[in-house]
Amino acid sequence: MRSGPLQQKSNEAGVRAVRIIITKKPMPKKSSIRTSELRGMVSLLTHATIQVTDMTEKAHHSIVQPTALPHTPIHRMIRGISGLVFFSVKHISRFVGHGLDHILNLWRPHQETGISFAKKEEALAITNGIVGDYLQANHNPLATPMQIRYQDEPLSLHSISLETYPKLNGHLLLMLHGLCMNDVQWNRKGHNHGDKLASEFNLTPLYLRYNSGLHISDNGRMLSEQMEKLISKWPVPIESITFLTHSMGGLVARSAIYYGQQDDKTWPNHINKMVFLGTPHFGAPLEKIGHHVHRLLEVHPYVKPFSRLGSVRSAGITDLRFGNVVEENWKGNDRFKNYAQKKFHIDLPEYVKCYAVAACMGRRENLLNNHLLGDGLVPVESALGRQKDSRYTLNFAKENCKTVYQTKHLDLLNSDEVYQSLRTWFSGQLSIGDQASGMI
Repeated sequence: MRSGPLQQKSNEAGVRAVRIIITKKPMPKKSSIRTSELRGMVSLLTHATIQVTDMTEKAHHSIVQPTALPHTPIHRMIRGISGLVFFSVKHISRFVGHGLDHILNLWRPHQETGISFAKKEEALAITNGIVGDYLQANHNPLATPMQIRYQDEPLSLHSISLETYPKLNGHLLLMLHGLCMNDVQWNRKGHNHGDKLASEFNLTPLYLRYNSGLHISDNGRMLSEQMEKLISKWPVPIESITFLTHSMGGLVARSAIYYGQQDDKTWPNHINKMVFLGTPHFGAPLEKIGHHVHRLLEVHPYVKPFSRLGSVRSAGITDLRFGNVVEENWKGNDRFKNYAQKKFHIDLPEYVKCYAVAACMGRRENLLNNHLLGDGLVPVESALGRQKDSRYTLNFAKENCKTVYQTKHLDLLNSDEVYQSLRTWFSGQLSIGDQASGMI
């Protein structure tokens, strides 16, 4: 029996519906919020409300009563009324915040609150990147502790056994994420450089999660300590350690090796490869632009109160102005003021094979892409460790550098072209015995 036009249209509509169902992306998995995290959110929101109210009050006063004009009764009356309003908002915020904190303190810290939302981990990573130093200094539960993770769980550095983790071996691959990110985000568009490399070359894939709002040098020191504990508890002999880093993670890795060597740790002797994907070795223009905007806001009295927004930038963010790796680069400077970076140069370890990948949004390199745009965040020259003053250029071998085109900063994490280069470089995996002759 032949179907009529209505039947055909019905069938076509059914096919389209099936296609929509098949191609529809799965809903992101929701994560539950613990009591301690809710306390941290309340504390942060209370502080933010008070700071924004205070900033608005100062802006209001600068408009109502410019410093160049004399005070009048009407000005005093307006300031008195508005002052009472701002005072009330700030004190009510404190009262509510302290009350909620007291109530939440009665619950167990890790108790589930019943509140959940998608991408909680990503939101925490962004928050730590922006204000992680503030969270740490104020013991806010939202501050991310440094963890070396395996199979999506933190490793206990006190007890690592083959009974618990039977697939561990002596070739370690540690992935270090960038600013405002976490270890989960190495998975991008169904691809993970680390997992694929580990599977192909029989490596143990480990992931670092850290508070990217802290000074890079602070994270470097902590990573050095954790790596020393890790190799002391590793259940099989360590044969090699490879760092695969993205963005800020590369600076943290360089800092960790520096402090490990300074403190006579043994773990740096096991490093045989370091790969840097879009690492701002000599800084990122976006932080430099943000710094100049912050300074400009301080010039005019009407907008000066809003310059406090610029001070929200974490120590990790301001370290990216010059690519600070060690404490000597920034110590003694006000990070929100104009200052020249202290030239305490940290070169790449001579006994480690180091590789650099830069991305460029354009089809080719040029002055704009090399020194400003690059992958949208990191210029090509900075990612390849090149400077005008050759004394400070990082000693990457020419054959160990690659630039990928029409690629943005995050695209480095799922670029097939990048992965093919990684495969080539990893195919020359060395054992510690092979590299010992080149060690310093």
